[in-house]
Amino acid sequence: MTLDKAVMAFAGFVVLASLALGYFVNPLWYWLTAFAGANMFQAAFTGFCPAAMIFKKLGVKPGVSFK
Repeated sequence: MTLDKAVMAFAGFVVLASLALGYFVNPLWYWLTAFAGANMFQAAFTGFCPAAMIFKKLGVKPGVSFK
């Protein structure tokens, strides 16, 4: 798995998990959904992504999205 795909998979997991937690546990979990969305939005323009930095340190190989 490449870095790009790992970041997208992680972001999708966080969004889906926070939606489920917000629905079944407590609506305050929807703030995690908002945070994930805001982080993806800013990463599209700045290129700064904390998850990518962590995955890179874990040794995930770099790649190009949708190749």
